[in-house]
Amino acid sequence: MLRNLIFFLLSAALLTAQPAVINHDLEVDVHPAKHFFKAVDKISLPADMVKRDIFFLLHSNLEVESLTPGVKIELREDEIQAGDFGMDKEDFSLSSDISQKKYAILFPDDVQGDQKVILQFSGVIHHPVKQLSEEYARGFSTSPGIISEQGVYLAGSSYWVPWFNDELITFSLTCTLPGEWDVVSQGKRTMHKLSGKQRVTRWESPERMEEVFLIAAPFHEYSYSVGAVEAMAFLRTPDENLANKYLGTTAQYLEMYRQLVGPYPFAKFALVENFWETGYGMPSFTLLGEKIIRFPFILHSSYPHELLHNWWGNSVYVDFKTGNWCEGLTAYMADHLIAEQRGKGAEYRRAALQRYTDYVNRSNDFPLRQFHSRHNAATEAVGYGKCMMVWDMLRENVGDKLFVKGFQTFYRDNKFKKAGFNDIRQSFETVCGLDLKTFFDQWINRTGAPELRLSEVRINKSEKEYQLMFTLSQSQDERPYELEIPIAVFFANRVQMEKVTLQSRKQTYRFTYKTNPLTIQVDPLFNVFRRLNYNEIPPALSKIFGADEILIVLPSSQKEKNAALYSKLAEIWTKDSSKKIKIIKDDTLSELPADKPVWLFGKENAFKKVIAEGINDYDASITDNHVRFGKSTLDASDKSLIITVRNPQNPKTVVVWLTLHGEKALQGLARKLPHYGKYSYLAFEGDEPTNIAKGQWPAVKSPLTATIPQINGKQPPKVTAQLPVRSPLARLAPVFSADRMMKDVRFLASEELQGRGLGSEGLEKAAEYIVEQFKKAGLQPGGDNQSFFQEWQEVIDDKGNKGSVKNIIGIIPGTKPEFAGQSVLVTAHYDHLGLGWPDARSGNKGKIHPGADDNASGVAVMLELARTLAKALKPDRTIIFVAFTAEESGLKGSKHYVKTMKTYPAKKIIGVLNLDTVGRLKDNKLLVLGSNSAKEWKFILMGAGYVTGVEAEMVTQDLDASDQVSFIRAGIPGVQFFSGAHRDYHSPGDTADKIDVPGMIKVATFVREAIVYLAEREEPLTFTGNSGEQTSAVKSLRKSGERHASTGSMPDFSYSGKGVRLQSIAPDSPAEKAGLKAGDIIVKLGKFEVANLRDYSNALKSYQPDKTVE
Repeated sequence: MLRNLIFFLLSAALLTAQPAVINHDLEVDVHPAKHFFKAVDKISLPADMVKRDIFFLLHSNLEVESLTPGVKIELREDEIQAGDFGMDKEDFSLSSDISQKKYAILFPDDVQGDQKVILQFSGVIHHPVKQLSEEYARGFSTSPGIISEQGVYLAGSSYWVPWFNDELITFSLTCTLPGEWDVVSQGKRTMHKLSGKQRVTRWESPERMEEVFLIAAPFHEYSYSVGAVEAMAFLRTPDENLANKYLGTTAQYLEMYRQLVGPYPFAKFALVENFWETGYGMPSFTLLGEKIIRFPFILHSSYPHELLHNWWGNSVYVDFKTGNWCEGLTAYMADHLIAEQRGKGAEYRRAALQRYTDYVNRSNDFPLRQFHSRHNAATEAVGYGKCMMVWDMLRENVGDKLFVKGFQTFYRDNKFKKAGFNDIRQSFETVCGLDLKTFFDQWINRTGAPELRLSEVRINKSEKEYQLMFTLSQSQDERPYELEIPIAVFFANRVQMEKVTLQSRKQTYRFTYKTNPLTIQVDPLFNVFRRLNYNEIPPALSKIFGADEILIVLPSSQKEKNAALYSKLAEIWTKDSSKKIKIIKDDTLSELPADKPVWLFGKENAFKKVIAEGINDYDASITDNHVRFGKSTLDASDKSLIITVRNPQNPKTVVVWLTLHGEKALQGLARKLPHYGKYSYLAFEGDEPTNIAKGQWPAVKSPLTATIPQINGKQPPKVTAQLPVRSPLARLAPVFSADRMMKDVRFLASEELQGRGLGSEGLEKAAEYIVEQFKKAGLQPGGDNQSFFQEWQEVIDDKGNKGSVKNIIGIIPGTKPEFAGQSVLVTAHYDHLGLGWPDARSGNKGKIHPGADDNASGVAVMLELARTLAKALKPDRTIIFVAFTAEESGLKGSKHYVKTMKTYPAKKIIGVLNLDTVGRLKDNKLLVLGSNSAKEWKFILMGAGYVTGVEAEMVTQDLDASDQVSFIRAGIPGVQFFSGAHRDYHSPGDTADKIDVPGMIKVATFVREAIVYLAEREEPLTFTGNSGEQTSAVKSLRKSGERHASTGSMPDFSYSGKGVRLQSIAPDSPAEKAGLKAGDIIVKLGKFEVANLRDYSNALKSYQPDKTVE
């Protein structure tokens, strides 16, 4: 045992022993108003560096002198550039904007051993912030260094600390600033005090660094301990809620990456707000612009990317001489991982391959070993996209377990060292026992990409089995690659995943199965880096933005109202000197060219028919006044539209139709469109303009998919099996507790509560349970007489008897005096049907109706939101959680609230978020009913979907579905969140075992974003709802205690076109017997025209059960 311990300690010492490095002990006095600083630097030089004269660079504005007796400083060169001194860094372009002076430190002739020298230097550093070039058409700006009254940014690119060589350093920094200012740097803060009118702070970084940062401003600091790590936020204005969002998210991702990669390498991680728009990741902190940090989607996009850089790039450093591996790896383990966690991994990879296909060609391609940083679309497609795909292929080759272990080993062995692709290869070879030289050589050192083709698909049948044969080939000009290619073979109700090796130009494969295969797909989930065939990807804007030569076709028609605007937009785009752009009128063309992508501007463009015909392959259509994308129909009169189709003359390129809805939208659209490259269609409205619809056409006719010819010559049956979904490498621990929510559902839907009918003991127990949970969450009572209850008498049974009923109200008080009396409502009804009143189906009267989905699920999500928000949020506007009673008997609980609430009256409610029947989401979109009650809902909900990755569908038809309707009728914006209708609705089959808990977490995650937004929004929503009677799409189909007419079909609530689309058909129902199928659209029922759900509901009411209707 002792010998093993000694061996372990010796091994650890050998692994961690590294050559001595330069240490800087800095004392800095900063004067922001004068753009000036003064520093004393006690420099420790290791013996192997010490010689009679040692050279260093320093910013040319600084004056330097030696404070060490016997050591002199001598200027050797003036106004030189870092590149002349061997600098090889990613930020070289920033450093080259300023000049440096080259100095020599002159020691006595007999100097030897480790040495310490004290330098004093001072001066002005003030380089104004500049807009970055082409790469970052994203609005980012930069400065190599600036000291100003707004803030201080000093970095390696500033040359504010003597720079001796490109090796790593350690340092400590003691900084003195005005008392209201604070400073952030790498490492751990060991001193933080006020001394008179000055703030003195010390940061120590024993970890090896590439440079020294000094970031300062009048910060407001927030912190939160995450185990041994301090999560911190430094904001330029006080905002505890914003800080808490970032601190909580930091804790989540630190833990996820600790498990995925290894222990976090620093004592802190800080969000630091910059005074210009940046997106920088430094060791132990990130520097983000004031607008960026307030975009809610940043928390689960750019922010985890920058946090992960603390492992990749900021503790394992990049050896730029051998290529930048860390951007692709960070994108893979952050951006791609988040997409994979949301079920969008294949879509993310396809988009990366699409960018490479559209933006990279022989003239601008380069090997990964030459990638340093991105500066345009092509360098991003290679350095980020291709590199990311290399790691995905490596993962596919070795498996998830070894992939994770390989990078954990690489991290452990190279922490605080510079490393390259070769170091990654060696780590994986050690872990996996494989020779990976060929793999790394072809993907790191070669340019180009494979192009795959599938051919000669056929099948042979013997007595007991089927033999599938097919041929794969590589059609690119470059020599063949060695590829491991996933193959999906589809059967009637399952998918068999295979993997084949392709090392030559062409190879034939054989697989044997006991049942008849129907379809084959090659690389169906886009796991192989390759050029995509144009039929594998939808026509998208990237195809035209990535082209070198473009044609813009303007309308010549006198009817075109915006002709001058289209000419102006064309002129803006022709200023891009990197493109060859030609502008012509439509009346000068007989047909569109085949050799280049084409813009068609204007509603009156003579070639508009190309677009109308081109979208025939997709579920879309255009008319003079409307455009339909799938289920959504938009009024085109007040919107800018962009629709991409394949060029009929050459399907490898595209034709893009663009319309403008006003002059104010022009500049914003010209600026924004390049960022929507992956999309096939877009719609914008407003002056900004704001995107309100976007999407990609489905890929059709892929050459890597083939229907397998059947032995009998017949068409194969329809394939219903789905491709398997790969588990993500890691999962983010949810903010919401699945166990707690399921506990709520099980109790509320238990036999003990007897269905929670009005006036029942079970409903009383449910009320007591909800109050107890409100108290535990920390909510304040919001009912009558300082209680949680709002109590009154109501009819409670089919005999007309009255009894006591209760709404349950808890609040999180608002903090802004100007919002006094205003509220955001989060609601869910907690009553159900008990033993079958007021709405029992035939034969179910007297049976317990558990109501697990309707609406124990909504109550459970509401309670979980209360638990999490009460702990972390101090809202500007009061948030009120209400469990309504008597919803099933006519929305009586919510009507009572509207009429009687005094402390937070209905007229001061900014919006209502109602949770009703949210327990069976699964892989479906979350339906949002009532979204037409305020014009802002669609933007709020689109934002929530973008931030959370939860897909939602807005239902714009007026439906009398739940308690939000009581508020809409009173002129208050309200929406209902709904996971969809099912056959157990209002039946004894609505039980807890059928609840989809992961779906409830999605709902809670989505709704939380809407709550926080409404609590902070300055302006009220613009009510656009219908305050009159509305259609009860589900509940009005059933009258209490009597049979009702029903087709046995369930409508698709998200469909907004003419008629009623059917979502599902019940077995042996009248609809099935009549031959109706899911997806059919009912436009007429008997003599009644059916334009929407209201017409459908009214038509059904006109018929008796068992009546035959044509």
